[in-house]
Amino acid sequence: MSSPFSLAVCAEMVFTDLPVVDRVKEIHSRGYLVEIWDWSNKDLEALAATGATFSSMTGYLRGELIGADGANELLETARLSCEAAKIINPPRLNVHGTGLDDKGLPVKPQNTVTAQERVQAIDTLKRLADLGAEYDRVFMLENLNLLVDHMGTPFGRAEDTIALILEINHPHLKLNLDLYHAQIGEGNLIELCKQALPWIGEIQIADVPGRMEPGTGEINYNGVSAALQAMGYTGVIGMEAWASGDSDLALERFKAAFS
Repeated sequence: MSSPFSLAVCAEMVFTDLPVVDRVKEIHSRGYLVEIWDWSNKDLEALAATGATFSSMTGYLRGELIGADGANELLETARLSCEAAKIINPPRLNVHGTGLDDKGLPVKPQNTVTAQERVQAIDTLKRLADLGAEYDRVFMLENLNLLVDHMGTPFGRAEDTIALILEINHPHLKLNLDLYHAQIGEGNLIELCKQALPWIGEIQIADVPGRMEPGTGEINYNGVSAALQAMGYTGVIGMEAWASGDSDLALERFKAAFS
């Protein structure tokens, strides 16, 4: 069963009884691209030795889009991420509106953004895009849901991330359009994909509720897959989802939904 998309699987969320290196080997052996989160707590040389092809990883360690100090910190750790990316060579690096703690909550929660702070965010993202061009990487700004997992994250809604990326319009700055998060916060996923299509670097998926593989919740991912094919999207679909039970079964359900 083939897919018109490049299918990737997040190693943080499947085969969780295994060390990360072994998770990567399992995902790679089944023919998927691999994604990781924080690279700083992993043996990147060991990951590279697996022979896996990495699709993306986290592109910063600390910082935020707004505030001079936070922006500088984000850009400094983004440069460290670009250097680290030389080892496992993911073409895409993921960022958010602000740094997240180990529970996914913003280090500096902020429920509203002023007009001036948005201007600052635009400037930070332009600098980030220039950094991406320097290292030949694409930074992706990911939308996050503000109701269940990431309360208080600035620029969390897909509506906000799309507007920022559209305004900057730089080839080294794209969207990580996460449909799990968008379903919780906004819905209307197919129209959202149409709106975002020219600026999508990757689409991530999980079902709602529960953040598990397709078929475990309310999203018709077969319908989303068909709509994406009709739009002409042929890029990466990343399963950033917990396995509801057996990890192999979760991967099979993922592939079936996007084939």
